[in-house]
Amino acid sequence: MTIVVAAPQERSASAKSTGRLLRASIPLGLIILIVAISPLLPLPGPNEQDLLNRMQPPVWLGGSWTHLLGTDQLGRDILARILAGGRLTLMIAAAGVGIGGFVGTTLGLLAGYRRGWFDLVLTRLIDAQLSLPVMLLAMSITTTRPTSLGTLILVLAIICWAPYARVVRAETLSLRERPFVYALTGLGVRQHQLLLRHLFPNILSTFLVMAAIEIAVTVLAESALSFLGLGVQPPNVSWGMMLAQGRTYMKTAWWMVAFPGLAITIVVLAVNLFGDALRARFNPREVVE
Repeated sequence: MTIVVAAPQERSASAKSTGRLLRASIPLGLIILIVAISPLLPLPGPNEQDLLNRMQPPVWLGGSWTHLLGTDQLGRDILARILAGGRLTLMIAAAGVGIGGFVGTTLGLLAGYRRGWFDLVLTRLIDAQLSLPVMLLAMSITTTRPTSLGTLILVLAIICWAPYARVVRAETLSLRERPFVYALTGLGVRQHQLLLRHLFPNILSTFLVMAAIEIAVTVLAESALSFLGLGVQPPNVSWGMMLAQGRTYMKTAWWMVAFPGLAITIVVLAVNLFGDALRARFNPREVVE
């Protein structure tokens, strides 16, 4: 029996990457927790109007404790709307990434393993989509279909499937030449079992890292579309829509724009840090000293 002992440098890199992942998980976990429990918090409804207290400043600038971050032009509580918008934005982003990731990963696995005409056609489709600006593609789809949450999720899935397919295809091309694949094929293992039980687990780390990165991309895309009036529609709340509604009052009520913009920045930064730490965890040798 042979016992393999990891080198001290590898153990040190693995410990550092694990600690880094735990630290990066804290802010993202707090964001998700706060957004999830926000309906239980003692806050006004996100669409509840209070015209007598419209455009009220944050509490530290002379506002009231009832509206900690102030109110908008209709007297709606900014904090309540940010939390409601965050809940919807993260749900849409997760759904879009989930659907796009499933489609892209499935197509990438099939193309990388089977090769032939299917691989050629998929490669051309990936190149064609990646050559188009993401927002231009998203706007062209949303303007030709009725605006709804389903349409928005579909658009986000369409713009994020291609990166999955390209990366998974490349990983599968490498894996299919491994000796264990030839051995399993020789033993008569069926193709779908080989793909699901043996190849996919080997690319799962890549899938998770890409999912974390794509969440940040879809949050920005959803906010941009909502800002342009092509995404979330009232009475639903979105950070992009809050930015669009508050831009007229930037000089007199800057908090209507500043806090939704800060929320987008914090979420995108937290997701990116988590994705980078996740990548380092799966590849400890890449940890920067």
